[in-house]
This record gives sequence, C-alpha cells and structure tokens, in this order.
Amino acid sequence: MKHSVLTMNLLRYSVSYVFIVSGFMKLISAETGNAFVNLGLPYPELLMHVVAFLEIVCGVLILFNKSAKNAVIPLICIMIAAIILTKMPALDSGFMPFAFDARLDVIMLVLLFILYRQSR
Repeated sequence: MKHSVLTMNLLRYSVSYVFIVSGFMKLISAETGNAFVNLGLPYPELLMHVVAFLEIVCGVLILFNKSAKNAVIPLICIMIAAIILTKMPALDSGFMPFAFDARLDVIMLVLLFILYRQSR
C-alpha cells in the first residue's frame, strides 16, 4: 500500500508541475502567447488567460491533493482541446506524424485519467 501512495504522490507532483509551468508560460512567454492567439479561436487573449488560470489553479490543487478529482476535469478538457486544435492538423501528413506530435499530450491525458480514478 505504501508503494501505491508513493506512486500516486509522484504522479500528482509530475502532473501538477507540467500544468503550473504551462499556465505561467502562457502568461509570461510572448512566443507561447502568440501560438495560442494564432489558433483562430474567438477572444484568444481572454481564452488564453482563462486557460492559464485554470492550469495554475488546478495544478496547485492537484499538488496539494485538495479537490484533486474535481481539478482534473478542466485539465482533461484542456488536453482534449489541445490535441484537437494543435495535433489533429498533423493527420494531414499521415498517422505517424500525428502520433509523434501528440505523444506527450496523450500521456498527460492518460495520467489525468489515472488521477481522476484514484482521487477521492
């Protein structure tokens, strides 16, 4: 049982790190901000700030294991949207370029599902 708790803690720390850093990068990096704006979404700057806020807040909640199950839900939605908006266009070049581009997003999505299933 102790091994399982250690594993889940490492998973939470890893996932929270990714989303907290990603959220801050959307706010402080012009390059990341421009990439978000170039997606063609309505109100891109507002949407970018909302996504950044959600990533940071949900990442912190997961880090401290506070409402982690609820915090994972918006992040799953963000990851699905990220795959659809930024990775699906690679399907025009074939499945393998898509699979390569989406590999880390898919892993993060799987880790979020594991956190959701294991959280109280």
